[in-house]
Amino acid sequence: MGTEKKAAGQARKLPVQGLVNALTRAALSTPGVAKGIGRDLILLYVFGRKSGKRYAIPIAYMEHDGKVLIGTQFGWVRNLRTGDPIQVRYKGRLRSAEVEVVTDADRVAELYTVMCRDNHAFAKFHTIGFDAAGEPDPDAVREAVRLGARAILLTPQVG
Repeated sequence: MGTEKKAAGQARKLPVQGLVNALTRAALSTPGVAKGIGRDLILLYVFGRKSGKRYAIPIAYMEHDGKVLIGTQFGWVRNLRTGDPIQVRYKGRLRSAEVEVVTDADRVAELYTVMCRDNHAFAKFHTIGFDAAGEPDPDAVREAVRLGARAILLTPQVG
């Protein structure tokens, strides 16, 4: 069983991703612990379009222009619709959030560049390298977009 080399811009999935996600979901749902790891991770509660099943998706985020910015290439993003509210566990608290799914290729590339620049682990996960000036490789960012990357802007409700 060799290691599979991912193409530039292609998201990685760990062999133990299910276990990692289960542990992360539990931690994000545990008072006290959630505030610590919740500085970097948010838990999205997404309903399957066909199944109607509720999924809890742990994902890294960053603050951007007064919103919560996340990015993914995984299929669950197709269950989100701009304007539809979702539940999130954000900074240790369950809240409602407004959703904006960004699909315009240029805007997704712009937001992915911001995420890669500010979070090198995000860049590594998406197989996006950096040039000599420390900027994300624009070709790898474009490839991520071509492979289905979406950016999501959330506006969690306060209170």
